[in-house]
Amino acid sequence: MPVTTATTPRRAKARGSGRGWLALLWLLALLLSACSDEADNGPAVEHAPGGDLAAVLKRGELRVLLPRHYLDQVLPAGTPRPGQAFIAQFAAGLGVDIRWVYTETRHDLIPQLLAGAGDLIGTSLVITPERKRQVAFTVPLGVVREQVVVRNADRADIAGTPDLRDRTVALHPGTAAWQRLELLQEEIPGLALAALPESQTLVKTLDQVADGFYDATVIPARLGREVLPTRPQLAAAFYLGDERPTAWAVRPDAPALREALDQFIYANRLAEQPETYTEDLDGLKKRGVLRVLTRNNPATYFILRGERLGFEYELVSAFAKSRGLRVEMVIPPSREDLIPWLQQGRGDLIAASLTITDERRAIPGIVFSRPYNEVSETLVSRAAELPLRSIDDLAGRDVVVRPSSSYWETIRKIQAQGVPVRLRPAPEEQETEWIIGQVAETAYDLTVADSDILDIELTWRDDVKADLVLGEPVPHGWVVRREAPKLLTAVNDFIAGSYRGRDYNILYRKYFRDPHKVRRHVEFRTARSGVLSPWDDVIRQHAEDYGFDWRLIVAQMYQESRFDPEAESWMGAQGLMQLMPRTADELGHDEPTDPVGSIRAGVRYLALLRQRFDPRIPLAERTWLALAAYNAGYGHVADARRLARKLDLDPNRWNDNVEKAMSLLTLDRYAREAEHGYCRCNQTVRYVRDIRNRYDAYVEATRNLAANREGNDSRAGGSKEDGQGRRMPGSAAAAEDGVKEAVAGP
Repeated sequence: MPVTTATTPRRAKARGSGRGWLALLWLLALLLSACSDEADNGPAVEHAPGGDLAAVLKRGELRVLLPRHYLDQVLPAGTPRPGQAFIAQFAAGLGVDIRWVYTETRHDLIPQLLAGAGDLIGTSLVITPERKRQVAFTVPLGVVREQVVVRNADRADIAGTPDLRDRTVALHPGTAAWQRLELLQEEIPGLALAALPESQTLVKTLDQVADGFYDATVIPARLGREVLPTRPQLAAAFYLGDERPTAWAVRPDAPALREALDQFIYANRLAEQPETYTEDLDGLKKRGVLRVLTRNNPATYFILRGERLGFEYELVSAFAKSRGLRVEMVIPPSREDLIPWLQQGRGDLIAASLTITDERRAIPGIVFSRPYNEVSETLVSRAAELPLRSIDDLAGRDVVVRPSSSYWETIRKIQAQGVPVRLRPAPEEQETEWIIGQVAETAYDLTVADSDILDIELTWRDDVKADLVLGEPVPHGWVVRREAPKLLTAVNDFIAGSYRGRDYNILYRKYFRDPHKVRRHVEFRTARSGVLSPWDDVIRQHAEDYGFDWRLIVAQMYQESRFDPEAESWMGAQGLMQLMPRTADELGHDEPTDPVGSIRAGVRYLALLRQRFDPRIPLAERTWLALAAYNAGYGHVADARRLARKLDLDPNRWNDNVEKAMSLLTLDRYAREAEHGYCRCNQTVRYVRDIRNRYDAYVEATRNLAANREGNDSRAGGSKEDGQGRRMPGSAAAAEDGVKEAVAGP
């Protein structure tokens, strides 16, 4: 089939997740997930050979396959296509241009992908076994449920698939609905399928059903809710099966591109626009939450076998507990975002081992706490090299550090003393531990690290060493907004009462001095290994089958059983996913301690619960509601939603709405009026909150792992090009372009 193209240039490199307005585009993209796109004819594109992410970066162009016809009756001509906008954000994040490659029919998408005409099928396809044998799907974008549409006059006679006997259903061949109905033809005598031309619009098909030319058609349920109210002569008869996940597709031989797409989807999957506010301690107490901005590394905050740990995490948690607050950890994309996010009101306090410097003190709107730790900035070199005797030995050497770090200013001061040391920027998303690894592997020459971070690294590695100590010890401090003086006073009082006290010293030794514990933290923490649980592969498989982010299921599993397949609750719930015996029987799970069976049954049960909520509720909110129902039962969540309406809260939104109403069901005056009575619903609120917090931590940990791995693979040597003289996106060399004035010497 002919293939035409249209090119969209990259406007700007995307940073962060763009979670607010991007979420709106996301929902619109799901609405149109079964549709295709229309574009002006362009020049024919040659079928380039296949290739993975490296080929896309080298070419500087992502080729996205879309079918030609794209429901112009739903989106007026000229309206930006939301699915395309979302993919364009991905391409911009890679730093490449995007080329839209249009096929004549949806049938052509997979063949053209496999033939090398494109890198990605950019319209979400229903994941079916047949398609999985041909292409590699990304993690699910969402779920779709299809409904059979008939004339209103026939609605009473067509209430299920058996009623399609001797009926003709019109739809496009090759779709998931077509494949499903083909299987039903063996069971339903006289069921006929009419193949529609790919160029035929939905409007024409609906007109033909309304006129009696066909008995029925099949459309996505979301689309039906938009279209059918304008056509009173038509009605949705019944759903054609359960919800099924949808995804983008790449060639099976493009695992790196698929992983990059997965990370992009994960970053926006269950994300919602975080509320921003700038309140002092009184306001935080009313909210009950302290939002702590930090980074994921062994000195601050990390996940170890499901537990949230870290020196900064435990210390700030002790402070929050002393003020009656719960901690919510917020992790920006890079260290350079910490202070801007605080200024914007996306967090209340920074606890990230930040060195107190004159330059940082001068930043408007922020103030440091009193010091709570003291470290020495130390040059790190390879163990086999001769030691440096003085800063004069740095002449002609490269020192690689993040521009936002205090180390950058330290080396600048050495340059100002006349030492011709070259200062090279490391990517902001690389943590110091990874930069030390780059030094060990000779990708970087030298770097600088705080002594406590280096102490952690030296407990398990012998390929680097502490070299010169640069100056006097420097203090670490937490940071708050200047307009929060009460919070600052509370923080300072806490530090004054705890610094170098018994509990503080025990905590410090746990993370920086005890070799056994430190090695355990390094060996098993998620951000280093990428392993969340002993059953990650099984979870991935079943989460994908039902349209869940696998890391959410891991977070739930930890909450349920702490990864113990033999776990049993006082109420009789059993196994990794803690299913009650009756529920397990209904799901066909008869071996409670079998990990694989428990995972399969638990994910299926969560999917069934999610499916019970109105599909017009956004997918993310249905997921949180389903988690609450998993813990408390669907009936209690329904009670909470009814109570939320009475209290003028949003019954379709969990956070600060249904969760508030659910907490009230523990009170007798509300429980008496609830259909399902009293509920230990405070426990359920904590259950969902803990899963969300752990899920967020898993997302950040695995995202940072991917970024750092990419750094190890593509940034080695500090100056990497793509073969055509262009800087690789996100490379150290690209970062260096913006700070060349800081480099001294030849």
